Amino acid sequence: MVPTPRVNLTRYRGVFAPNHRLGEHVTPAKRGRRTTESSGDSPPARYVAMTWAQRLKRVYKIDIETCEHGGGAVKVIASIEASIVIKKILEHLERRAKPASPAFRLFARAPPPMALPGLTEPG
Repeated sequence: MVPTPRVNLTRYRGVFAPNHRLGEHVTPAKRGRRTTESSGDSPPARYVAMTWAQRLKRVYKIDIETCEHGGGAVKVIASIEASIVIKKILEHLERRAKPASPAFRLFARAPPPMALPGLTEPG
């Protein structure tokens, strides 16, 4: 059986249900049906998704918002997502790239294949 598209597969019951009257007291985002005594409070803060810069920092520990040389703040002015444009930029950079030093070439390749006992020779 395949579920229909855009249908939640997890159903919540009890205080975790979407409109339970005690939901705002239990959930961290203060979601749930508002009671009359809390109607004067400000509305709960909406969930805001992380930016891709925050995700890079969280997952790969890459901080693109701080200059690696001076430590100052860096502002992202463009985000290139079109694959054709990315290919053109990378091809241009490959043409201008300096050749690797001979010492780097020694370590930049994979080790030669080794024959394992019980297996045929590689190649």
